[in-house]
Amino acid sequence: QVQLVESGGGLVQPGGSLRLSCAASGFTLGRYTIGWFRQAPGKEREGVSCISVNDGSTYYAGSTYYADSVKGRFTISRDNAQNTVYLQMNSLKPEDTAVYTCATDLRMTCSIRSVVGMNYRGKGTLVTVSS
Repeated sequence: QVQLVESGGGLVQPGGSLRLSCAASGFTLGRYTIGWFRQAPGKEREGVSCISVNDGSTYYAGSTYYADSVKGRFTISRDNAQNTVYLQMNSLKPEDTAVYTCATDLRMTCSIRSVVGMNYRGKGTLVTVSS
């Protein structure tokens, strides 16, 4: 049974940093893509980032993808041994306020567009950026 549990959200001042974690169980994280999407109050779901499979081959080399709105500020990473994916968020802005959810569709590749439709999702963690 696939389960994803997020943690690490909270209140942070503009310009601050947070690291979100997503603990995966029921599948081997390193064999599939995983990503993050967010949804702010009154807004549509937005893909934030995803990371494709890294199996040590040239083709599946763990490529990462980011929404333009977070590029250069957010970094996605994966610890396959811990079956955990992280989202390091720096230089946070008030417009980053949202519920952040990790998701997977148990496929080998991903895109920012595909993240919002991934069918296995956690419950999300709230990030509030405010002074």
